[in-house]
Amino acid sequence: MTTPSALERPTGVPFTRRLAARLVLLPAFALSLLPPRRIRAVLGLARRRARPATAAEAKHARDAMCAVSLRCAGPKGCLPRSLGAALLCRLSGTWPTWCTGVRVVPPFTAHAWIEADGRPVDEGVPDDYFTRLMTVAPANRSGR
Repeated sequence: MTTPSALERPTGVPFTRRLAARLVLLPAFALSLLPPRRIRAVLGLARRRARPATAAEAKHARDAMCAVSLRCAGPKGCLPRSLGAALLCRLSGTWPTWCTGVRVVPPFTAHAWIEADGRPVDEGVPDDYFTRLMTVAPANRSGR
């Protein structure tokens, strides 16, 4: 995938947040094994009645996932990391925009990430570095 190859594990993540991240780790890994249409269906259900996540809330969730899992922190852990961060946000009543797509510059590389306020969360690349192929954004107020 397209994350840096040096592992950066966040420090200072509170114990309760790390515990919650461990709780969603297994479901995130299980979801990452499903076909894309099933992932979208499950996330579509999970996002219901959640308010949009702020950039800070989404970053805290992403940091927690990287703090508890070397695989999520690694260069090929973008799918379980993004799924786990979205599920972790959902535990607190929020939902980021979950995205999958490809890099716009060669070589072709697939990637998954979360966004808040229309910007990728802590990806270390410009906002237009990826082209979105599939997104699961926060539901509107009616729950759809």
